[in-house]
Amino acid sequence: MKTGSPRPLSNSLPILLLFLAATAAASVAQIAMAAEPEQAAEEAAVHIVYVDRPADADPEEFHIRTLAPVLGSEDKAKEAVLYHYKHAASGFSAKLTPQQVEELKKQPGVLQVVPSQTYQLHGPGAGTTNTVGLMNRLG
Repeated sequence: MKTGSPRPLSNSLPILLLFLAATAAASVAQIAMAAEPEQAAEEAAVHIVYVDRPADADPEEFHIRTLAPVLGSEDKAKEAVLYHYKHAASGFSAKLTPQQVEELKKQPGVLQVVPSQTYQLHGPGAGTTNTVGLMNRLG
């Protein structure tokens, strides 16, 4: 009777390499998932910044001067501002990180900083005229 000889290591090598590669990929994925909350916390998002209405200054200039100390320069502030609110409200919108939001809240004249939100007034597929009942009166 023949006794079985041990399998050569070369036959097991591809399986061992596959196992090591899978383990390494799983470790990298876990590290990346653990880092995501920190990265997400530092991502910039659009915020609406409400400020006191400046009595003696141009509103846009006042907005830039308010944001400049937080971003480091007036040029960076001009690039960051997306819109100036000058009529019904006094303020501006800008893309800011959470840290920048906290710094901006401390600036003189800043009343409130809130995340920008979009609201949908009608559900998908709802026509304006049907929603307010005009079709029944006109048709």
